[in-house]
Amino acid sequence: MAADGTDIIYKIVPAELWTEAEQAGVFGGAPIDLADGYIHFSTGAQTRRTAELYFRGQDNLLLVAVDGGKLGDALKYEASRGGDLFPHLYAPLALDAVLWKKPMPMRQDGLHDFPEGID
Repeated sequence: MAADGTDIIYKIVPAELWTEAEQAGVFGGAPIDLADGYIHFSTGAQTRRTAELYFRGQDNLLLVAVDGGKLGDALKYEASRGGDLFPHLYAPLALDAVLWKKPMPMRQDGLHDFPEGID
């Protein structure tokens, strides 16, 4: 369970990559995930900063909400940026754990608009 008491975690994904995952029935990860050996996620409180640092200027992104409670022992919270505990999934993401996906429109400044309710 996340430090904020919820089991919802988030993944920022290029829309094209997510379409491939839906066709395959599973999300194996983005190139950085494959290189690191786990799928990077963020909590609601971490998601905006993740977008600023790693996705600024990228268009056609989706924010995917995942029920972390469905991921079992393959989901680990590990220290990362600034010592914060980030959710890392050491397995492919089964799509039945996905709660929703929503677009993250890019603004003129290269940052993104988020769906309501994301801290």
